[in-house]
Amino acid sequence: MPEGDTVWLTAHKLHGALGGGLLTRTDFRLPELATADLSGRTVTEVVAHGKHILLRTNDGLTMHSHLMMDGSWTASRNGKRLFGSSHPAHHLRVVLETAEVIAQGHRIHDVRIVSTTRESELVGHLGPDLLGSDWDSSVAATRLLSTPDRMIGPALLDQRNLAGIGNLYKCELLFLRGVSPWATVGSVPNIPAMTDLAYRLLRTNRDRWEQVTTGNNRPGQQTWVYERGSKPCRRCGTPIRRADQHEPDKGRLGDPHARSTYWCPHCQPGPSP
Repeated sequence: MPEGDTVWLTAHKLHGALGGGLLTRTDFRLPELATADLSGRTVTEVVAHGKHILLRTNDGLTMHSHLMMDGSWTASRNGKRLFGSSHPAHHLRVVLETAEVIAQGHRIHDVRIVSTTRESELVGHLGPDLLGSDWDSSVAATRLLSTPDRMIGPALLDQRNLAGIGNLYKCELLFLRGVSPWATVGSVPNIPAMTDLAYRLLRTNRDRWEQVTTGNNRPGQQTWVYERGSKPCRRCGTPIRRADQHEPDKGRLGDPHARSTYWCPHCQPGPSP
């Protein structure tokens, strides 16, 4: 699933392409929105809230979309690609056109059109947005600490605690803080320092498509542990471990936050599977 910084950058690029533009044609290739039409409306802004994208129009409507695991947006002007890569035609879900720009949503999910006044029904359950104006590290820390017996790995992925962290940042953040993904939230020292670091990581990377946590943007050198299973730790040389992490009371299929987790057992001492 795309990280919050990727979603933020996607929304930022969409705003640059469509913001202020009059929609001349829209095409929703989804059964529930087959008759929807936003043409004749002006796009006032496109913003991200956590991993959700909200496109707002001048007459008080919001089009909501979520990238999930495989969704993306592209835009082109006069046949020249502004951002995004090509996709098969059958992946196309939404087309938004102005006089100059064609924006296309590929495999995007949970597409809905609601009154802007009802946006809270879609995103009101989320915790503070790491890249939003509502970011508050202390609130995020308080939400995490409200379930002290929960494992820190799944707790960080729970968007109700703080919105924007995906599996990459979960793994990298825990490595940088020296915390086992299987440690309980209540046993983790200085949770506010962890939420502060989460903000700095996403803020540093939000203006580029690549995520770099090591400070080295060369291919293969960008992360400390993520997707480096069995490779030596960059700090101590211990082989990086990988395991699927899911919460015991939910099981693999019932846990929406179950992910492949990477960690260094030496640099991140504590419980492990």
